[in-house]
Amino acid sequence: MVAKKQTSLSKIQRKISISQIVLIISLSIILAALGILINIKYERDKIDTNLKNISETIATSPLLIEHDIQNNTATEQESLVNYLDSLKKSLYGVDVISIVNKNNQRFYHTNHSLIGTTFNGEQPNFLSSEKNFYIIDTNGPSGEQRRAYSALYDSNGEYVGFIMVIILTEHLQANFTQIIFTYSIITLVVIVVELIISAWISNNIKKSLLGFEPNTISAMYLVRDNILESLKEGIIALNKNGTILFINESAVKMLDKNNSVSSFIGKDILEINNGTIIKNIANSEKREFNIHAQRNDGTDIIVDRIPIKQENEAIDTICILHDRAEYTKLMEELSGTRYLVESMRANNHDFTNKLHVILGLIQMEMYDKATSYIENITMVQRASISKIMNSIDEPAIAALLIGKTARAAELNVKFTLRENSHFSKSDMYIPTEVLITVIGNLIENAFESMNAKTSTPESPNELLIGLFSKKDSILITVDDTGLGISEENKIHIFENGFSTKGKNRGTGLYQVKTMVENLGGKINVESQENVGSSFFVYFSKTTKEG
Repeated sequence: MVAKKQTSLSKIQRKISISQIVLIISLSIILAALGILINIKYERDKIDTNLKNISETIATSPLLIEHDIQNNTATEQESLVNYLDSLKKSLYGVDVISIVNKNNQRFYHTNHSLIGTTFNGEQPNFLSSEKNFYIIDTNGPSGEQRRAYSALYDSNGEYVGFIMVIILTEHLQANFTQIIFTYSIITLVVIVVELIISAWISNNIKKSLLGFEPNTISAMYLVRDNILESLKEGIIALNKNGTILFINESAVKMLDKNNSVSSFIGKDILEINNGTIIKNIANSEKREFNIHAQRNDGTDIIVDRIPIKQENEAIDTICILHDRAEYTKLMEELSGTRYLVESMRANNHDFTNKLHVILGLIQMEMYDKATSYIENITMVQRASISKIMNSIDEPAIAALLIGKTARAAELNVKFTLRENSHFSKSDMYIPTEVLITVIGNLIENAFESMNAKTSTPESPNELLIGLFSKKDSILITVDDTGLGISEENKIHIFENGFSTKGKNRGTGLYQVKTMVENLGGKINVESQENVGSSFFVYFSKTTKEG
């Protein structure tokens, strides 16, 4: 199972990772390419603007206009050469400045050796551009270049020549290469960062899917729905805000049979009929079972609360609803069967002992005593069982008492049902499993207490049980001659986990008290050390309603 889950984890993580890597690299390359194109265009426009501004600035310079570029050269005026040389040095992105007169003689050139020489390159055509400025890509003595032309006019406005401001193509390409390199580095860094984030995201997705493939989860979801809908128990799943995440048909029937499952999903639990009792029960982060609750119509249900935790924090709650009538009926059937079996086991053990006594008497040829013994035990057994069966009309409780009678005989305890004991569950309905738990725990505690005390012929161990019912009330009494309870311990005996018998004990009386009080009953104890204890359990419709 572990190997299969790890395989699923790797498979889905690989799919997620590959998808994210392809997406990340594709987007990064596309964005980088767009960024490069935009920046190259921006850089080219900036260079063209720079060339234009420089050429127009020189063309309109008063210092240049005052010179006769038609009949002289710049070398004849040292201050003009120094001005143009210093201007060239101060400019970024300009490789050559050249001034040519209308006779194609170079008035000035950045390379001073070309001053005065004839310009035989491409002649500007200002008429076709309808402007005094334009830019072209061309070849020159220095190689491929981008060249800006500006027309020169003298102080009278007559055309006297032109200015060329040049940047070499190799320098342009160097700038563009730098842009591409920068964007490539940035793209690479972005891809690495995004891959790290992608790995983190895929790992979290993997954890959230519990290692299962999406199609497996879909199949599991369908199977889960079919299973939950087939249950007789009601199932409700709530988030921590009380919104219904899931509810099956059985739960709908138990809470509000006039609605459908689809109308419940997504609603607040308080918006539905009987939703308040579920909300109150769900408001806890502890797992708890067999919580008794009452619906608006007065009928009871039993609820199990199971919080769903993530990192020790409850995020959702699942409530399992049991129909109290069905649950009680099943418990009564199971409890009756269980205690009948226990009764048969105990009686079988006691019967075997009695057979050994009879066999011994026969072997000693004491036939009259054997006959008398058989008649006596038959009469006692019949009388004991008959008394219980006549007084108790609930088979499960009668079976319990018969079984405890045989158990008492094994422990050499005199077991007696009080005179005038009478129980009929039609007088007041208390779930049979509750009565069995209460009576069974009290009798077993009495057996343990008496078993720890040495009995004598003068002071035998005795257990006296009383079970009385009348209209709207029930009284149960259990009296023993055991060790008793000290005053110091008496106030603690109903606390969960308190016991004088060792570790991992002390839940029986706590459970009894909890069950009794949940049904509106009361439980009291009177005890004296080395004399015995008496427990009283009382149920009444008056106290339950109060």
